[in-house]
Formats: sequence, structure tokens, C-alpha cells
Amino acid sequence: MNLPYQEELPIHLLAACFNKTSATYKFYWFLSILGRAELGETKINKNDLFAEMVAHSWFTVNYFHVSFGKQDKLQQAIEKIKWGENLTVDADRGSIFKRLSTTNNKNTIKELRYFNSEVPHRFLSPWFRADDLNSAHEYSQAYLNNCPYSLHKDYIEINPNWAEYFKRNTRLLKDFCYWNLAMYLQTKNPNVPDIPNKLIRSPIRKNLNEQRKFWDIVIEELGSVNCIYTNSRIEKGHYAVEHFIPYAFVSHDLIWNLIPANPSFNSYKSDKLPPLDKYFEPFYKLQQSAMEIILDKSPKNKLLQDYLTIFPSLDLKHINQQKFLEQFQPMITIASNNGFEFFKV
Repeated sequence: MNLPYQEELPIHLLAACFNKTSATYKFYWFLSILGRAELGETKINKNDLFAEMVAHSWFTVNYFHVSFGKQDKLQQAIEKIKWGENLTVDADRGSIFKRLSTTNNKNTIKELRYFNSEVPHRFLSPWFRADDLNSAHEYSQAYLNNCPYSLHKDYIEINPNWAEYFKRNTRLLKDFCYWNLAMYLQTKNPNVPDIPNKLIRSPIRKNLNEQRKFWDIVIEELGSVNCIYTNSRIEKGHYAVEHFIPYAFVSHDLIWNLIPANPSFNSYKSDKLPPLDKYFEPFYKLQQSAMEIILDKSPKNKLLQDYLTIFPSLDLKHINQQKFLEQFQPMITIASNNGFEFFKV
């Protein structure tokens, strides 16, 4: 991606902020600045920006379990703040920011203030040597090399030459930042699927109406099926469409990972992993029955194409249990390594 050009602004230096990045804080610092600049703010409290950094990255770390790297201080701060502030995994960004920007918790304040010694001046390193904090303050307040903001004890001030550029191009600049962040996090999580869609919490999850119709056909044909977790009977219209491997890991609603399940157990299972030694065989048998029935009763059903995403070269009639397991075992292992817990049997 290329940043929008503007004469007399050193756009190439802004782009260079994300070169040789060794932590996530620059991405979230810039996203936080853009959010305020978009509102027309030019004098911005540092503590508010640090709170915004945590709020922006909260869902990625806590819900999707994307790793920022073992040495990443932002992820470490989030983990400490979560317990200290008693915030939920799925708290929304606004609530998190409000809590953190007004907190009296000394440990939270300490975690946020840590970034003051690392983030605001180091972001300006493409414009001048920013290793020394005092020099960085002096150079920035002179807007040396047309740097984007000046540093002060408790706030930053957007360079007037950059203010309108940030406000006018916020959407493109955020996309540029998220694109670079996704590339960076993919290197830290090489086997985790769909990193870009785990950076922003979607306001609305897609409904599963089509997937429910798929399973309605199966249940109608069989009369009923057993929930693989509770062994209770499931009838049409009285079940939850359940992600065998949690949505928080796979980040999709493909039919090969979905089964009908007891609604109460589905709520209990939440984003936990199923122990494969106990549940994979009944899961596979239910999927196998579904494929056979849909191929017979609704052979043009578009959801059959979902299976081709993991079995592109196989006839669906010849997918055996071992081939299915070979797809699921690595995903379960990777999800577990990234912090997803197994539910207790």
C-alpha cells in the first residue's frame, strides 16, 4: 500500500515508521493518534493515547488470542490490566477506554505510563535521532524535518502542516497501518488463520441462517440427531449451530466446522476447544452423514463448496475419518498453543 501524497510533507518518513518494527506499540500509537486527529483534535493527552492503545488491541489479544510476541510490552500490559481492572474479554473499546482513562488503580496507571518512556519519541525516529528523550522533545518542538507532532510532558501537539492531512486521509492511513500490522503479526503467528479480520472487532456477527437450513435438511431426513457433547436428542428448530473449533480461532463460519448442538452446552463451551480423543469421532460421523444426505437431497447446495476449502482435490464421497482428522489436529494444537483452553469433560 502507498500513502496519499501531499506536496511539502515527508510522506516517505511516515511510511518508514513501520520499517524494522520489533513490537506492536508503534501501530497502535499511530491508530490512536489518527482517531483523535479525525475528530479535529490537535493537542492530545498522552495518557488518553496510551489508554486508546490498550483499547484498540484488547479484542485481538483477549478474544482471538493473537500473540504479539513474548517480549511485547503492550500484550503484557493488557494481560495485567485485564485482571487489575476486572474487565471482560469481550468488553467494547469505548468501555475499556473510559475505564482506563479515569482509573485510580496504581498498577494500571504504572502499566500505561511505561509507554511514555518508549513510544511517543521513538515513533519520530525517521525524522531525527530519537534515542535521547530530552533531545527528542527539543527537536520535535521545533518540528525538525517537518515531524508530525511535538512532544510535551503530558501531551503531544499535532504539527499544523500534518493536521489536515491526517483528518482528510484518516481512512487510508488506518488501512495502511492495519495492513502493516497484519503483516507483522502474521510473522509472529505463522499458522493462525485470518489475522487481518482479528484486528478489529466486528460490530455484528453474520447470522447462520443458511448453515441452519443445511442442518435442518439433515435432521429432517434423520428425524433427529444426538448432540455429540451431551448425547441429548436434537430436533429441527431446537438447537444451536456450534463451531467445533472456536470461531475466535478459525474466524469463519464454514460448514465443515459447524454442527448442531445442545444450546445450553453451546453456551458453556463458548470459545473453548473440544478434546479430540473424545469428540472427534462423533463429530466426523455427524459430518459424514450430513455430506451424504446433502449430496443426495440438495446436490447443488452452495455450502458443499465449503468442504473444498480443505479437500480441494477429493470427491466428497471419499473423505474418510483420517483425512478429516489430519485437517483438525494441527488447528487444535495451534489454537491450544495460542492460549485457547480445552473445555472440561
